[in-house]
Amino acid sequence: MSSAVRAPGGLSAGRSARVPAERRGPGRERDDVRLLVSRGTEVTHHAFRELPSVLRAGDLLVVNTSPTLAAAVDGRIGSAPVVVHFSTRGDDGRWAVELRDPDGKGTTRARAGGPAGARVGLPGGAGLVLEEPLRGGSGRLWWARVSYGAVPGLLRAHGRPIRYAYTERDQPLSAYQTVFALPSADGAGSAEMPSAARPFTARLVAELVSRGVGFAPVTLHTGVASAEAHEPPYPERFAVSAASARAIGAARAAGCRVVAVGTTAVRAVESAVGADGVVRAREGWTDLVVTPERGVRAVDALLTGLHEPEASHLLMLEAVAGRAALERGYAQAVRGRYLWHEFGDVHLLLPGTGVVQGA
Repeated sequence: MSSAVRAPGGLSAGRSARVPAERRGPGRERDDVRLLVSRGTEVTHHAFRELPSVLRAGDLLVVNTSPTLAAAVDGRIGSAPVVVHFSTRGDDGRWAVELRDPDGKGTTRARAGGPAGARVGLPGGAGLVLEEPLRGGSGRLWWARVSYGAVPGLLRAHGRPIRYAYTERDQPLSAYQTVFALPSADGAGSAEMPSAARPFTARLVAELVSRGVGFAPVTLHTGVASAEAHEPPYPERFAVSAASARAIGAARAAGCRVVAVGTTAVRAVESAVGADGVVRAREGWTDLVVTPERGVRAVDALLTGLHEPEASHLLMLEAVAGRAALERGYAQAVRGRYLWHEFGDVHLLLPGTGVVQGA
């Protein structure tokens, strides 16, 4: 985890989810994953389908509606093959991109970007010209312009979902869409899936609603993760509607819990909250990085995947739940052989106190 939080035993070897839950055997569905629940430092173990009995009437789930893009495209620099990860669309028509070397197991070896003016040949006669590195970045991401055609069409025709070597094989784009994903009129979306919502099914959503759990949609188009260096997230586009802002305010006024589904939902909501703690309609770019020092102002709980020991997201989890809860939860996840990454198990961090069961 982060330098501030470490689980005893670390991440067990071979505990990455290599294929989606519904492809692990006959009759399996997306919600056939496990749910670790931390109420403060009290930890319990559940099937994800038990979520309606874990939550209570009046709880509000904040969900990210960003669709996942087929953001990986094969290209060439001269005679050398390269994979382009399209990360984030800028307001000026450029895209932030990452170049990686193909390895036959996903695209896990980062390639140095640049120099400015370098051209990447793309399918269909398109070309990508690198212009400048993202300001304040490590040089991993560059602003680039496509010289022929529109990027959304290029991705639809020639793209595939970004995947990493811990997965077994390529999966169809549908495997990377959540039940909450909505098409974007301008072709924008997330380079990598807002994966905390992946286990939800329409049936489970209906059951939650029938039990009095509400939903507040927000949008945050997430960029390409830093698979090696685990850098903090770059600026990303987000939107919180007036209706969702009102729903969050009403839940808080009633003393109910606002539960963010994924770190992307936390970033969106916390980017729309004022110093007075009130969430208001807002959209644009956010460079907010939620840390224990900054804390959270509008989110009470978080449903999220299991993150690697070096992941910068763990600072956000610590901000929501506290260091002790996070350390206890991850120790139990390792001991219980939970599965990591986007096709893996999930962790619900709720307020509360207590001791770890089975510790």
